[in-house]
Amino acid sequence: MMHAFGNTPTLYEEKQMKKYFAEFFGTFWLVFGGCGSAVLAAAYPELGIGFAGVALAFGLTVLTMAYAVGHISGGHFNPAVSVGLFIGGRFNGKDLLPYIVSQVIGAIAAAGVLYLIASGKTGFDAVASGFASNGFGEHSPNGYDMMAALLIEFVLTAFFLIIIMGSTDKLAPAGFAPIAIGLGLTLIHLISIPVTNTSVNPARSTGVALFQGGWAIEQLWLFWLAPIAGAAVGAAIYRFVLANDDK
Repeated sequence: MMHAFGNTPTLYEEKQMKKYFAEFFGTFWLVFGGCGSAVLAAAYPELGIGFAGVALAFGLTVLTMAYAVGHISGGHFNPAVSVGLFIGGRFNGKDLLPYIVSQVIGAIAAAGVLYLIASGKTGFDAVASGFASNGFGEHSPNGYDMMAALLIEFVLTAFFLIIIMGSTDKLAPAGFAPIAIGLGLTLIHLISIPVTNTSVNPARSTGVALFQGGWAIEQLWLFWLAPIAGAAVGAAIYRFVLANDDK
């Protein structure tokens, strides 16, 4: 592996690039698996997975990739998680922007592949179907307003960070964190799919919104603001209220 100017990258640089690739592939899998289950399966009732199946699919993507690449990058796959772990003192700020960029690119790539697959069915329309995008008001699955969307995305992301930080604590049982995190994300989706179609992840929201191309982009701000704010609060709660200072 060579740089453009012929310099061989250092071992540190190679490790950093592996982290960014791990975040790319992990976020790709989350969006492709979670949103793919919604677009390709849940949209057709006769196939029977329903919204509970979509919730489980999102949880399984995080669980499987946390085991697969979590030891490389920490397994964030979500800009809100990266920000939260930084606030919680678990993540180096110098990696924050590269992680977020890697996650967003991974989400867009996954949404692009999903769009190509979905377009193979006659009559598919990403704009009309919503393409698994997150929304509020008339674009909420059950018609919830903007304040309800803000509140649920904030609260659920805060608790997601508490789950993540608690299950990865040095005092927590070793090796079980991906299970707790994956099941936590499943529960989050079971609660909030009817409200916002569930984001708690700005990258996930961005990837599909770009292909929906209309209202999803207009409402995207909420699915960056609420999850990141919730993650920051949840991480601060764990760090300053719940964490054991004697460990």
